[in-house]
Amino acid sequence: MDVNLALSPQAIAFARIDTKSKVLVHMAQLLSAAYGLEKGDVLESLEAREALGSTGFGRGVAIPHCRSKDVHRPSLAMIRLESPVDFAAADARPVTLVCGLVSPENAGATHLHALAAISRLTRDDMLLQMLADAPDTDAAYALLTNQFLRDAA
Repeated sequence: MDVNLALSPQAIAFARIDTKSKVLVHMAQLLSAAYGLEKGDVLESLEAREALGSTGFGRGVAIPHCRSKDVHRPSLAMIRLESPVDFAAADARPVTLVCGLVSPENAGATHLHALAAISRLTRDDMLLQMLADAPDTDAAYALLTNQFLRDAA
């Protein structure tokens, strides 16, 4: 399944953030800056989705996601947190890796396929450890890019 996720080097950040709401604000900033979106709209959509139920996926990972009329394909951002943040995940583990996704408004199946691709990545223990150990955002970007290219092949 070829998802064709957009991943910009500007959409990767390492950050010290101490609350879930601040994580969502930072994610909205990353997504808007990297993909030319309106930050307020992205934040509102992420918060609305989070209000439906935590996007804390488990295993220290959260996947906040939303849709936007202003993107043409699923677009990814990632924040590696310096210290764990409570995300009300199903397994009750705090989050250290946040993968944000914004998909086109009408991308029903495509949005679900993109979420599934991110979910598969975050179940890979070796990749999670490599992302945790990445010395900088360029290294994290290279890891994610190589992973998505491998999965698309």
